[in-house]
Amino acid sequence: MLILISNFHFSFAMVENMKRSKFEVLGLCCATEAELIERILKPLNGVNDISVTVPTRTVTVTYNVLFISESQIVDVLNSARLEASLKLQGETNTENKWPDLATLLCGLLLVLSFFKYFCQPLEFLALGSVAIGSPKVVFRTIASIKALSLNINILVLIAVCVTVALQDFLEAGVIIFLFSISQWLETRATHKAVVAMSSLTSMAPQKAVIAETGDRIDVNDVKINTILAVKAGDAIPLDGVVVDGKCEVDEKMLTGESFPVTKELDSIVWAGTINLNGYISVKTTVLAADTVVARMSKLVEEAQSRKSRAQRIIDNFAKYYIPVVVLISASIAVVPAALGVPDIKRWFQLATVVLLSGCPCALILSTPVAIFCALTKAATSGLLLKGGDYLETLSGVKTVAFDKTGTITRGEFTVTDFCAVVDDINIETLLYWVSSIESKSSHPMAASLVEYGMLHSIKPIPENVENFQNFPGEGIYGKIDGEDIYIGNRRVGSRAGCERDPVSQFQEERNGYIYCRSTLIGVFSLADTCRSGALEAIEELKSLGVRSVMLTGDSTQAANYVQSQLNHALDVVHAELLPEEKAMIVKNFKKDGLTAMVGDGINDAPALATADIGISMGIAGSALAIETGNAILMSNDIRKIPEAIQLARKTTRKLIENVIISISTKIAILVLAIAGYPIVWLAVLTDVGTCLLVILNSMLLLQEKPKYDEGQSRNRSPKYGTFLEDKNITLLDNQSNNDEQLGLLTPEKCGKKCCKSETNLASATISSKDESLGLSKLVLDEVHSVKPCNDCCLPEVKMCQESSCSKKNSSDCCQLKKEVHIKDKKCSTGSVVLVTHDATLESASYKDKSMDSSELSGTSGIPKCCKRGCCNDLVYDIGSLNEVVIQ
Repeated sequence: MLILISNFHFSFAMVENMKRSKFEVLGLCCATEAELIERILKPLNGVNDISVTVPTRTVTVTYNVLFISESQIVDVLNSARLEASLKLQGETNTENKWPDLATLLCGLLLVLSFFKYFCQPLEFLALGSVAIGSPKVVFRTIASIKALSLNINILVLIAVCVTVALQDFLEAGVIIFLFSISQWLETRATHKAVVAMSSLTSMAPQKAVIAETGDRIDVNDVKINTILAVKAGDAIPLDGVVVDGKCEVDEKMLTGESFPVTKELDSIVWAGTINLNGYISVKTTVLAADTVVARMSKLVEEAQSRKSRAQRIIDNFAKYYIPVVVLISASIAVVPAALGVPDIKRWFQLATVVLLSGCPCALILSTPVAIFCALTKAATSGLLLKGGDYLETLSGVKTVAFDKTGTITRGEFTVTDFCAVVDDINIETLLYWVSSIESKSSHPMAASLVEYGMLHSIKPIPENVENFQNFPGEGIYGKIDGEDIYIGNRRVGSRAGCERDPVSQFQEERNGYIYCRSTLIGVFSLADTCRSGALEAIEELKSLGVRSVMLTGDSTQAANYVQSQLNHALDVVHAELLPEEKAMIVKNFKKDGLTAMVGDGINDAPALATADIGISMGIAGSALAIETGNAILMSNDIRKIPEAIQLARKTTRKLIENVIISISTKIAILVLAIAGYPIVWLAVLTDVGTCLLVILNSMLLLQEKPKYDEGQSRNRSPKYGTFLEDKNITLLDNQSNNDEQLGLLTPEKCGKKCCKSETNLASATISSKDESLGLSKLVLDEVHSVKPCNDCCLPEVKMCQESSCSKKNSSDCCQLKKEVHIKDKKCSTGSVVLVTHDATLESASYKDKSMDSSELSGTSGIPKCCKRGCCNDLVYDIGSLNEVVIQ
């Protein structure tokens, strides 16, 4: 017994003293050096786990602080000249604007040695270049030999020694310089991707302000239920609930939401999001390690460290490839020498070219860099993938199955019907029972039923509910006032002991049924609406050749209602399913090809686990769904799913392109060498250039712009303005909005890169050339007119009206040059043109005449006369207006 207790205390102490640290290793070039790092660190006492991420040059080590320290790990890595340093929390990778001093001196001496054709002794400066640049290579080679790891450093050192022995000092200097500078070039090339990923993993601030005292403390020291103060412009330090104040929060980095979200009393806020205005007090609900952004950071790091299937194949290939290349190279050098073949120098040069051409760095980099860039792009777009394997799976998906509630629909139910069906129970009692029991449930329907009871002055008392149980796919049970109450869909009746199908008792099917023991005592109906963008997502999947399916535990009536809202776009609909039935259907779909499942609740967990790739709805989803899913959709915009499939397919193409580039360049150099031109420095230059080309080609994935914006189709409250003498419409609330927030064109969105609003910040301009306009009031919501540059075509002026106009129907009409048609009285525009973003004109009044939507027709896009377009919105030529209302 004492031995068991002792072992337990020892194990607990081991776990308690485990620490996880990150190290930046600038000398980490490719996977061959990753293997070297693992072989160096694994034998160390106290090191438990090692994870190497090549693109970010980061090594994560889990170790026991009782046996080894961070400084000791750094010293061990630097003994191999790997340029390691401790990476602090929230710190991004070092961006070296210039190569190190040794590389610069190496390059300088090499340049001077090229003047040997004018002064022969200068040739020996190339040896100085080799002497300055080679120590790193030598130390890494020694470390590689000790660790029994064959990598690029050994190949380069052999090549340098051979060229020096052949007295090709200049070539030796070129080899060592190109190899030395290649790491700096690769670091610079990948820096943008590294910064993008680092911004995700270091969003939350490291300090928090205690509301009561004003003290700033480390977020790791903040306990649950602590009240924190968050001022305007500050990042929210921890997840929590607003207990005082009101503000707007920017959640774009976390959820992809483009527009600020209003937060007030009882609103949930997340760490890392930005308080744009106002002051709020936040009551923390989790510790720093458990915030959404902390969990997201952990998932990102784990995804980076997991090798994809393609990467594993290439890495395994490289293990055998390098030794084979060394043997072939040695054979080319030794065999002719042994046979006494003349011109032995040429054979040694050919052997060196083969050796350097055989360097697999570009091939090894072809996969991890592309996967890293794709994971970064997906994460910044709001979709976290738990590894590169799931990118490969996503690229081949043939079927996407969606849960209904909270996935396709908003999960914001409205009670449309609620009634008792027995005489001895009144509606108030029934509402009290239902709301009290439902208050213990986390299902979206439960909140609507509780709210419905509150609207009828029925306050739920959850503490009166005993033996609460949840039956996934069926409903819930609770004992209240001594009565056994079952609430759920038609399946819950059999659990309650009722033999009769409840649907047969009514003319139409309902969403929910209430049983007291085995007796049906009440029914209710709920309505839910589809998410904005759901139809677009399904249509986009169809265009990609992907079948869309809806699986729901809800009634057939509810499922058909959603299908009708989606214009019957779904290919297959299954209703009234239990969780295990959803999983079975997903399993059947897998027979026809790779299948993805999208869900957000406990009911979806079996199906998520069964699918080839499970996608859970992140922040809104249940913890089990997030744990089970292979990918997490951080926002509620399911349009991100077809975007992710497109990204995955593009990534697959990039992988193929990278492999082709890597292999073809090697073959070209070998063919050139065999043809009689064994240029050693060209082999090194090609290897470095190919590595850079592979990196840059992979980084094109970061340039992909999302097709849909999370903020599209969002209804916002109108902004009111007044008409001024200079025809400026200024917002009364005088907010410091920029042009883009107002919906005005920015230079980046303009064909000529030159459009801008005529006024700054919170104002817009009506571009009218008719002085008789009587515009007095305007209700603004993404309605604007902008001042373009001369060569930027904008739909602000009608085509010329008068037949006598010499410019009629010419492209000059829409160029808006100041001299065109303004001084010509015969060619007056006679109207105001307003451009709307994501909104349509619902009504307008012109003096005493009112116009409704049937009289207001917008033209989508730009006029035909325009040569270069900047706008792609609804354009209204509405004349002189007193008031405009946009909905």
